[in-house]
Amino acid sequence: MNSLPHDRSWLLANAEPTALFQDSMDRWINAMVADEHGGGESSEKKLVGEIRAKENGIIAGISVVDRLVVNHFPDCTVIWNVTEGEVVKLGTKVVNLSGPAVQVLRCERIMLNILGRMSGIATNTASWVSQAGNMAVACTRKTDWGLLDKWAVHVGGGLTHRLSRADALMIKENDLVALAPGIDEEDVAVATAVSLIDMDSDAEFTVIEVRDLSQAVAAVKAWDSLQIERSGCEKIVLLLDNIGPKGCAEVHNILMQENLRAWCILEGSGGVIFEDLQHWVDSGVDLVSTSALNRGVSPLDLSMKVGGD
Repeated sequence: MNSLPHDRSWLLANAEPTALFQDSMDRWINAMVADEHGGGESSEKKLVGEIRAKENGIIAGISVVDRLVVNHFPDCTVIWNVTEGEVVKLGTKVVNLSGPAVQVLRCERIMLNILGRMSGIATNTASWVSQAGNMAVACTRKTDWGLLDKWAVHVGGGLTHRLSRADALMIKENDLVALAPGIDEEDVAVATAVSLIDMDSDAEFTVIEVRDLSQAVAAVKAWDSLQIERSGCEKIVLLLDNIGPKGCAEVHNILMQENLRAWCILEGSGGVIFEDLQHWVDSGVDLVSTSALNRGVSPLDLSMKVGGD
């Protein structure tokens, strides 16, 4: 799994969040703070809010909460009792937030929303990863909270996939109209589009969407020719769109017979559901991608109790 180019987590954080990730954090945080319209009034009395888990799960979003507090509630102090990616059980004390009552109470809902959503995604992703075994699982570009969703998927053991359209080259059905105008045969159009790829800049991570066996074979043959010409070794990602586990298995088997399988990474996508993961594992794909990792996911149930200093 670690060899797949779909892991872009290093663009979000190494030892600390990257500038790219911090910029995304700030946009989401600022919007949530603005929507609170100040959050109401209270006293300057010192309060301590304690957040505990009300169910089992995986914690994600610590760096985002830290940035929220530093930038918008500077008189508050956060003390974590867990680390990013740690498994918590019902009743686990997650974090303490102390400071003036007015800031603690204004921060409470935003803090719980961030931590609950990101931890819910991480927890859900971990279930998918466990069920998928040796097959990798990635999210898609369909996100509700942008890079925050991507990071939460990473924390849960999934792959981020592309972080943006500019992050890596993806050639989809609509792109073929621009790249191969006037070519009606779809397999020829796919091969033409692949032949135009700038290998010096895009060979490391290029995804091409194919919707049947003939397109898949045409794409890999064109890639094979390019790599032989330049003595390259990178693999093209075939996004096998909406052809299901059986269709993916057929593609895998034919590419094996044609000695082309070593030139590609097979990504199953479209209609991927948790209950069918074993069928996808058996199909021979290297990974599946789905928005079900992060969209429509229930937040991890967390609550804050507030007391005096």
